[in-house]
Amino acid sequence: MNLKWIVISQSWVLFATGLVFPFYVIFLREVGGNFSEFGLAYGLFTLSSALVHRWIGTTSDKRGRKGFLLLSTWTTAVIFLLFPIVTAIWQVYVLQVLLGIVGAMQKTSEKAMIADATDGGRRGEKIGSYHFWVSLYSGFAVIAGGYLIDWLTVDLIFYIGSMLLFISGMFILKIEE
Repeated sequence: MNLKWIVISQSWVLFATGLVFPFYVIFLREVGGNFSEFGLAYGLFTLSSALVHRWIGTTSDKRGRKGFLLLSTWTTAVIFLLFPIVTAIWQVYVLQVLLGIVGAMQKTSEKAMIADATDGGRRGEKIGSYHFWVSLYSGFAVIAGGYLIDWLTVDLIFYIGSMLLFISGMFILKIEE
């Protein structure tokens, strides 16, 4: 397995999510949410993720990781398209549970793929390089998002994030397990 396509695809994923997530609180305010509802939404995300991590890990060992990574990326892209039509906080909670599940798919599959693509002798070096690139893209996304939000609406940021996630899926298809 070549680490190159994992790095490229996940850099796009982190750019797309890094563009959206810093402005999530603004989005919640627009649908009438407050900080306690933000806490609940984020908690639902984290708890739903925790509930499926182990199952995803075990299943990806048997069936492969690429499918989980692709399903996670494209499902997140679709979910991002739903945020702009949300009208009530309970809808945010449902989307957060779904994002938690697909987020667990992404995290577990990504980490397992990195382990699969690295050997024991230089594993730390390769993982360090991987995290350098994806963190760099994520950081640029937050900065870019800060500028874009001045000119665009939060809804458009979700649409751009969705488009970037679909592109990331194309790079995931190039990963050979």
